[in-house]
Amino acid sequence: MSLFDLMEHKETRPLADRMRPRSLDEFLGQEHLVGKGRLLRRAIEADQLTSSIFYGPPGCGKTTLAFVISNTTKGYFERLNAVTSGVSEVREVIKSARERKKMYGQHTYLLLDECHRWSKAQSDSILPAIEEGTIRFIGSTTENPMIAMTPAIVSRCRVFQFYRLKDEDVLRALREAITDCERGLGKMNVTADEEALTHWVQVAGGDVRTALNALELAALTTPTGKDGIHITRQIAEDSIQKPMIRVDETLYYDMLSAFCKSLRGSDPDAAMLWASRLLYAGCDPRLILRRLIAHASEDVGLADPQALVQAVSAMQALEFVGLPEARLAISQAIIYICMAPKSNSVVEAMTASMQDAERGQLGEVPVSLRDTHYQGASRLGNGEGYLYPHDFPGHWVRQNYMPDGFENTRYYTPGELGFEKDLRVKKDEK
Repeated sequence: MSLFDLMEHKETRPLADRMRPRSLDEFLGQEHLVGKGRLLRRAIEADQLTSSIFYGPPGCGKTTLAFVISNTTKGYFERLNAVTSGVSEVREVIKSARERKKMYGQHTYLLLDECHRWSKAQSDSILPAIEEGTIRFIGSTTENPMIAMTPAIVSRCRVFQFYRLKDEDVLRALREAITDCERGLGKMNVTADEEALTHWVQVAGGDVRTALNALELAALTTPTGKDGIHITRQIAEDSIQKPMIRVDETLYYDMLSAFCKSLRGSDPDAAMLWASRLLYAGCDPRLILRRLIAHASEDVGLADPQALVQAVSAMQALEFVGLPEARLAISQAIIYICMAPKSNSVVEAMTASMQDAERGQLGEVPVSLRDTHYQGASRLGNGEGYLYPHDFPGHWVRQNYMPDGFENTRYYTPGELGFEKDLRVKKDEK
């Protein structure tokens, strides 16, 4: 009897656990993985699933699908948690799996929850068993396995990415839990207003476990009236917390990337949303402001020089007044940079000049430009031929400032928008 079989007999299990789908037909969402004819579904139905990693956000069905597999397979099912299991537990599982395969020809699945928490030593301890086929490994993780797990494990597994459940899937799970007399709340005569269900769906954000936990809490704490247990919108709000944004390393960089691309794409609404999500999740506001300062030059530059002023001023405002007041200055800088005319001429000029600098062989500094501040510099010819611009009309005179061989090199090409329109004319004149 597997661990999942034992769990099936516990009367005190939470509603979310009792309502786990038992078959692929009951499984909610993830149609791209387990829809009719999909690879993962075919592999499960044929009991030919090879070592895999299930990657996705909480409450989207990773462990539930493993539960379905345990009910479907003819093999033996083991479950470990990477937080509490060490190398010794893994060796015991492998030893039992080898004996089981030798004596009965039965294969063994090993579900490892939170598999990204395994160290390299723990991962290495199971590699031979995976390669030999002694163990069919199923890792479950909320972290990007390409970043959080050892490459040796990932290279031997098929990665299946799960997504947050759709609102209609979460709503379906709630309705089934209310009416199910065998595993759900059907015997308790629970009714819930449509507004209550909608609130749970919205706050859960695709996490069906969160929604079912809220339903169970509301049902168990609401007094029974003459018509049973009636759950209103107010009760629903009291039974579920505000959504907490989960920000692991992958999600943090994904949201920061979305923020930066929104700045570059001149979308103030999107930029404000991503910045707010980062701040709400506890992101250091200085990280956001550092990106603002960078983008003020990288994506706006001299098309609107005030963009950099706005970004630096927002950073100073944070230092002077702190949060929450500084959110106004940060928001102002975000909107300004989004709405400013765009130009990447500054970053292109910097990139091209740095490439030449790194290549070296730039030639000598022209004699006319060499340092003349020390005694005897004139005897070396330093400064000879230099034309002082302020001695000429318009405080400008044509002369070469580049080393030999670079006289015609151009790094900065003004853009066509904003302030750079005037700079383009001025540069063309010179």
